[in-house]
Amino acid sequence: MQPAANPALAALLTTAAAAFAAGTTLLAKALGAGALGPALHPLQISHGRFVFALLAIGLAALVLRPRLMRPDLSTHAVRSLCGWGGVTLMFAAAAHIPLADATAISFLNPVFGMLLAIPLLGERVGRIRWAAALIALAGAAILLRPGPESFRPAALLALGAALAMGLELIFIKRLAGREPPHQILLVNNAIGLAISSVAAIWTWVAPSPAQWAALAGIGVLMAGAQACFVNAMARADASFVAPFFYAALIFAALYDAAVFGVRPDAVSVAGSAVIVAGAALLAWREGRRRAPPPPVMPSAGIPSGRGPSTED
Repeated sequence: MQPAANPALAALLTTAAAAFAAGTTLLAKALGAGALGPALHPLQISHGRFVFALLAIGLAALVLRPRLMRPDLSTHAVRSLCGWGGVTLMFAAAAHIPLADATAISFLNPVFGMLLAIPLLGERVGRIRWAAALIALAGAAILLRPGPESFRPAALLALGAALAMGLELIFIKRLAGREPPHQILLVNNAIGLAISSVAAIWTWVAPSPAQWAALAGIGVLMAGAQACFVNAMARADASFVAPFFYAALIFAALYDAAVFGVRPDAVSVAGSAVIVAGAALLAWREGRRRAPPPPVMPSAGIPSGRGPSTED
């Protein structure tokens, strides 16, 4: 049964999802930067994310017993591969650049999803959405700091994460509306675990108890973020809900300052503001289109809102 509309609760749930998602990058930074012992490889960190997220979502499925159906495994596999790549690159970036910068760049994923839908799905893009994409990409250029002395190669990892998550949105769109959201999350995390397990073999080291706790925290927080966001989208329109997720930028900056003493400078604030302006314009434009299919978050925890529209 569809939950009753409740915008206030939807806003609260989305803000909680933002706090949880920012928490995953904080823990990934602690693991990748060696704050909890010898630094873990991003491949091992993303493996832990899928292990514990699958446990959390699987336990929820045992309790809630959601309706399941035969999954489209080929689409799930490609979606999960993109999601695994996105989350791994995101965790790698978080170890080397401020969390707020990595989070802001990851907000480009709906922009890349829109651009990739043109060749992959044959969709058309109108002037407003092109303008939104250009604004957001300009913000990314600011955060990349292209000067010879200030350029940060690690920021390219976050850009690659956004691109992978944008491609993931294409396949989420194909699944949404055809399969139940809980099933999509369950299958995605199961396939993601299989992919990440193979990849982590080559970098595996025995984590310390503190590192195991952080890995578990990443998975549980990611599962919590997905659950909060999906429930928020069931209670309010995407155009209302999506802007509240930009609070992840605030949470990321606060976490980074409290734990690592990193504070955003003027360039970070300017670049993040430009990206959010472009992403918000795109979300507003998408919100004016027809009602979206049931939402499912990308693997790296950033909300998709809805798939790219076929209309200008």
